[in-house]
Amino acid sequence: MAADPARLGRRWFEEVWNLRREETIDELLDPRVSALMEGVEIHGVDDFKKARAELLGAFPDMKVVVEDVVAQGDNAVIRWSATGVHSGAAMALEPTRRPVAFRGMTWLVFRDGRIVKAWDAWNQGALIQSLR
Repeated sequence: MAADPARLGRRWFEEVWNLRREETIDELLDPRVSALMEGVEIHGVDDFKKARAELLGAFPDMKVVVEDVVAQGDNAVIRWSATGVHSGAAMALEPTRRPVAFRGMTWLVFRDGRIVKAWDAWNQGALIQSLR
């Protein structure tokens, strides 16, 4: 049975971001993944883990809600929202203890059940500005 990109996209956000499961990253991310997270180019699993650690370092309680998923072929586009408190020293800022809420969209391309390409679109600049 072919992999269901909508199900895999939901699983990615729930397990990788909300449950903080490193093993899901290794399972679902192709070793040669190429991605653009807001402001960061990702080439491989280690790059993704570093970028994720930076974001979770700033917002250790971050919770992501998948609001909608559209899938076609090997693609899934996920509309999501996130909340958290800026309580960690990361993203070049000392903790402000301010709550934040932001929204974004992620486009994932799967091959053989693994993410091979990804693009995130969210306004990281506005988020950082709101913390200054």
